[in-house]
Amino acid sequence: MTILFITALLSTYEAVSGVQAKEIVRWGTKQIGVTYEMKQTEFADKFLHRLPVPDTKISSSRKEVNESLTLEDAVDWSKYPKKTVVATGYTAGYESTGKHPGHPGYGITYSGVKVKRDLYSTIAADLNVFPIGTILFIPGYGYGVVADKGGAIKGNRLDLYYETVEDVYKHWGKKKLDVYVIKMGKGTLSEEELTTLNENESMKVFRQKIINSKS
Repeated sequence: MTILFITALLSTYEAVSGVQAKEIVRWGTKQIGVTYEMKQTEFADKFLHRLPVPDTKISSSRKEVNESLTLEDAVDWSKYPKKTVVATGYTAGYESTGKHPGHPGYGITYSGVKVKRDLYSTIAADLNVFPIGTILFIPGYGYGVVADKGGAIKGNRLDLYYETVEDVYKHWGKKKLDVYVIKMGKGTLSEEELTTLNENESMKVFRQKIINSKS
């Protein structure tokens, strides 16, 4: 009886309005689809609002943040073993090496690489304590790579390379301090290895600071 009543009702509506029953059905189906899509959208919105938002503590750009940091502040040095040393400065000149420019060995370290003041600078050490290739972090100086030795450099002593005698006195002198052992060397060091260390893209900002300090 219900089916007959609905059929009769639709027929009467169609006769009066001229709208076919199948159009009414299609309209009803469309409305159901719209309702369903709205429900989906509401669900998605509620889901997205529940997602955790990361707590960003740094609002400035990476470049600006890095430029405000020093190497001392940028790394947790406490995770590296440390050693107390007495560190002095040296140059490639006669006052430190007994060699003048033009000498075939001028500016050449015991390892064979050229002396360098850079992000990773060449330093001299007692090779029984720190073999060639050892990487140290020296607060106030930066990274040092053991590339040389010296007659007066015995035990827990280091000689840090500077380009001029004036730089030695201005920037260093003689200090007793703790240095951090980043990596123990294996007795060799090449120009290629030293270049690779200094051209590390992630350390570019810190390298620029060293270069700026020289000029």
